[in-house]
Amino acid sequence: MTTEWTIHSRSPHCAKTGASFAEGQHFYTLLFLEKGEFRREDLCEDAFRERPEAPSPFSFWRSKFVPPPVQEPEAVTKQTAEDLLRRYMEEQSPEHSNARYFLALMLERKRILKEVEVKREDGSVTRIYEHSKTGEVFVIPDPQLKLAQIEEVQAQVAALLGGSAPEPPAPAATPPPDESQASESTQPS
Repeated sequence: MTTEWTIHSRSPHCAKTGASFAEGQHFYTLLFLEKGEFRREDLCEDAFRERPEAPSPFSFWRSKFVPPPVQEPEAVTKQTAEDLLRRYMEEQSPEHSNARYFLALMLERKRILKEVEVKREDGSVTRIYEHSKTGEVFVIPDPQLKLAQIEEVQAQVAALLGGSAPEPPAPAATPPPDESQASESTQPS
């Protein structure tokens, strides 16, 4: 899988027609993987229907256009999970892959990020998220953490955010294991 996981913002206009999107208008986002980097293309519904079959996108989905929020200056700068995820996405250091994944899960739980697709290739899993307000795309490789690793990553992220431990992703609802048949799960749900 590629090592480029840059953040791509939603375009205010169609890449083919140049027409501006209206608030609430449906459009398609297409992600193409070219030379190890992702390229985003936003198309109005007509341009999407008229596009040729090839090249086929790595991923695509349909969304409603929401204009980007007006940026207001922040009086006090504080490190948030979103800030930290953005910083780690820019750095692209493999040592932060577990934290990137955990931060994305936290932001998904807070409904800041929305998972739009899961890609499975050659034993690896890549999760594609869209920011609910800005439409930015986050391509996050899933490190397939083992249950025993989650607490360590959670503590690392909490320390980076300078607060108490963040709420972990909700575990799947399963009955408690029978003591005689207890076995450790290798992956979180």
